[in-house]
Amino acid sequence: MEYMSPLYIVLFILAIYLLSSIKILAEYERGVIFRLGRVLPQPKGPGIFLVFAPIDRMVRMSLRVEALEVPPQDVVTRDNVTVKVNAVIYFRVLDPIRAVVEVSNYLYATSQLAQTTLRSVLGEVELDELLSQRERLNLRLQSVLDQHTGPWGVKVAMVEVKQVDLPEQMIRAIARQAEAERERRAKIIHAEGEYAAAEKLSLAAELIQKQPAAIQLRYLQTLVEMGTEQNTTVVFPLPIDIVTSLAKVLDRAAGGQQQQEQKG
Repeated sequence: MEYMSPLYIVLFILAIYLLSSIKILAEYERGVIFRLGRVLPQPKGPGIFLVFAPIDRMVRMSLRVEALEVPPQDVVTRDNVTVKVNAVIYFRVLDPIRAVVEVSNYLYATSQLAQTTLRSVLGEVELDELLSQRERLNLRLQSVLDQHTGPWGVKVAMVEVKQVDLPEQMIRAIARQAEAERERRAKIIHAEGEYAAAEKLSLAAELIQKQPAAIQLRYLQTLVEMGTEQNTTVVFPLPIDIVTSLAKVLDRAAGGQQQQEQKG
């Protein structure tokens, strides 16, 4: 037993070494193995496999979609308006080996690239485009980021501009602009209504001209409407034809009186 004890010790150490070499990766994980400093062509996982330290060194990588929030950035638009803009980026690792070998820290690199891209891309547009064409700008940001992160093995799936903070003076100016725009629309609608009413009145006048008795019916209807409101004052409208005929009669009477005076 004294001669077998060193063998037991070696076997015990070997068993501990083998147990520590067992690695288990989840379905969404991959292990990039460096063997004597050189990366293996294919990443390991998912499942169980052996990593023989110190010959092998494993870097665990996640293939799930990551959400990275870009902190608020001071952006000067093309029309010289300073705004604060923040965004969120959704990306994932497609090539674990590139994400480890090509870049020191792909999360930090992607975050810094997102901040500079956000300032540069949004600085090329005007404020109205930034507020109204958010979807087009999101696609452009996603395209630029995906182009630069592709060599790192990172795929940018989506970019969303979350919030645009405007200066207080600009908010008041936009409010005045919106108010003026609504007043303009109201005036246009009012003018269109007046035009339509004038057309209908013109057609009504033509119909009444063909049937002169229709104006009398309108007078009577107006009196009925005024009577239902219990007004104390009643205004009775006279037709223009009656006033014209009365003026002619008065003129004739005045002319006959003058002739009699001249004869006398």
